[in-house]
Amino acid sequence: MKDPIFQLCDRIRETSFALHRHLRHGHVEKVYENGLAHRLRKQDLSAIQQHPLSVFDGDGTLSGDFSADMFVEHQLIVELKAVRSLADEHIAQLLGYLRASRVEHGLLINFGSPVLEIRKYILSDAL
Repeated sequence: MKDPIFQLCDRIRETSFALHRHLRHGHVEKVYENGLAHRLRKQDLSAIQQHPLSVFDGDGTLSGDFSADMFVEHQLIVELKAVRSLADEHIAQLLGYLRASRVEHGLLINFGSPVLEIRKYILSDAL
């Protein structure tokens, strides 16, 4: 049986594909964010949009806050893009969010290309 976080990621992938099939590419990021959040909530998942998360220094000191595009089930950061193709800075942004907030799992989803792009990232203390 799959780990629950991977099952959650599968549900988000399936929901994202269905949304992309419906809307296609060409909208601003907020349209996809609202659509994905709505569809996830219809599945009784917690999907908090623009959720503030704290950023900590190595010794635990609060450095500041940022807003994740979406924080799903209090365990997964979802960063959404509506660009032609994902770039290194998009990946760096999500990895920075994961490291700084100490959230282990993240999805980077790009609705802006004709073919939906979804990438999963995992950070752990062991890495």
